[in-house]
Amino acid sequence: MPELPEVEVICQGLQSHLLQQTILTVHCSGKNLRTRIDCQALQKELCNAKIVSLTRRAKYLLLKTDTGASLIIHLGMTGNLGIFPLHSAGKKHDHVCWLLGNNTELRYNDTRRFGSIRLLKKADSAKEEKDFFAALGPEPLSSACTTAYLVKKAEKRKQAIKSFLMDSHVIAGIGNIYANETLFTTGIHPGQPASSLSSKQWKRVLIALRKILKHAIACGGSTISDFVNASGEGGYFQMNFKIYGKTGEPCLQCRTHIEKIEVGGRASFFCPKCQKKLE
Repeated sequence: MPELPEVEVICQGLQSHLLQQTILTVHCSGKNLRTRIDCQALQKELCNAKIVSLTRRAKYLLLKTDTGASLIIHLGMTGNLGIFPLHSAGKKHDHVCWLLGNNTELRYNDTRRFGSIRLLKKADSAKEEKDFFAALGPEPLSSACTTAYLVKKAEKRKQAIKSFLMDSHVIAGIGNIYANETLFTTGIHPGQPASSLSSKQWKRVLIALRKILKHAIACGGSTISDFVNASGEGGYFQMNFKIYGKTGEPCLQCRTHIEKIEVGGRASFFCPKCQKKLE
């Protein structure tokens, strides 16, 4: 599943192609995604509307128009958005296409159809947007995500630190890859209770997390499974993985073999020497 850096890369890649473009028509495949697609409503709300912004919130893309109508897009496991010339051949799993005023199409392709496209109608889009994102924690790269905030949130939490980092109610958008990489960088066992970390450790976690996310964005994301950016090109941050997916390989720091366990139902990779769990 595309994580925060991958969604940010797609967002940045699409902005120059979409901003100030008018949506002329909307076409749908007739197949639903994780949620139902009301193509008639998309046409009614979006046709002749001008795209004024495209931003990311957690792992969602938020597209706004000058009429007030908006789209909240989640890429699911295999979803991708790309810009294509009007008469170029479509692909089998193109499920929604927006024809733009410059004779290009924004196409949403999703092989497994686990993504979603939510329409916020112009009449009540502001309220719906606020309600939709109300439960999300702050962005990890924002000023609202501080060491003091994390210490307070983790207080009395017995939850494993890795699950805590991936809880979108605490921090928005941190997925499995970047939680693994952050904990290895800071020498913290993924099963360590969140409440056991000191303020100094939380500061190190936040610094490492931000550095890793920024590096991943600069690298164009991680090409895991079907991720490609808005231009159809894969990212290459996976070449910088230090721990993720490296079961049995020697640790880069101490040469101890990396192990894999499940934490919160997710694959967790760690070095048993560099990331010792406190008793």
